[in-house]
Amino acid sequence: MRMFRSVCWMAAVGMLAAGGAAAQDKPSLVERLGFAKDARVLIINGDDFGMNHATNVGTLKALKSGGITSATIMAPCPWYLEAAKMGRAHPQANLGVHTTLTSEWGVYKWGPVVGRSAAPSLCDDNGHFFTDVFQLYLSGNPEEVEKEIRAQVDRVLQAGVDVTHIDSHMGAMQYAPGYHELFIKIAASYKLPARIAGREMMDKYNAGYLIDMADEMGVLHPDELFMGDPPSIEATEAWWKDRMLQAKPGQVTELYIHCAADEPEIFATTGSARRRIADTDFFSDPLTREWMVQQGIVKVSYRELRELQRTGKPMPRVEGYGWDD
Repeated sequence: MRMFRSVCWMAAVGMLAAGGAAAQDKPSLVERLGFAKDARVLIINGDDFGMNHATNVGTLKALKSGGITSATIMAPCPWYLEAAKMGRAHPQANLGVHTTLTSEWGVYKWGPVVGRSAAPSLCDDNGHFFTDVFQLYLSGNPEEVEKEIRAQVDRVLQAGVDVTHIDSHMGAMQYAPGYHELFIKIAASYKLPARIAGREMMDKYNAGYLIDMADEMGVLHPDELFMGDPPSIEATEAWWKDRMLQAKPGQVTELYIHCAADEPEIFATTGSARRRIADTDFFSDPLTREWMVQQGIVKVSYRELRELQRTGKPMPRVEGYGWDD
């Protein structure tokens, strides 16, 4: 019955009617943010903030360096409290919520912030989130999903963090249509922008109507989302530079990384420690930032999108990200 209910819920999303002015008649997101219409604009987000201490140290390093422009906090994780404390101590950081419904690492686990008894359909036999999204979709009750995601956003807000946006850990809130629809509705209810894949990718999976839905509800989102990692540690610099140069002029593109400090904890808790450390070092390097300037890449954060979404007006131009203590 639980599987049937979940599958039916996901299949129940209808197509939204197209309407309004043609896209070419509307100012682009780049223009609405106050940039030239051909500007290449990039958001660089650090996912998994709060997952563990090494992640927190690496994320704060990348934020302070200005190498990343925002990060997203995992409210259910054991080191969430430290991430929230860092956020309060550094209000200039642009921090969102990494909505979380999965717990992927073998011996390092977490579960719902509302508790196992309040969201049993989201938990395995040990009270932790499932390892992957497929198990979640077969078991998850939509009412419990919404309760948990809202509780995560509320937890970060109540901790005193000025939340700038939401995204989704392992894509759990976005790989199934019903989940994605709920994700957009939650973003709209908090008046927050959200990470959403680009039109080309969404149309490929017959999901372009979800972008239309976000637009109709006033939820701002990047024009394009870059996913994936370099094929090797040695290829880190060349791969990321090539990826950034693929960002199209006239669009806001988001790419995300996972940060970490080179500490024993990250090797003990994850299977991607070296990749996380290498990406943190690359984006924190002043030479990387200088290269981006030379290439004409303009960086923004989700704070600019949030303020545009809430006020209809662009924020004053931010000349640089990062800070010194």
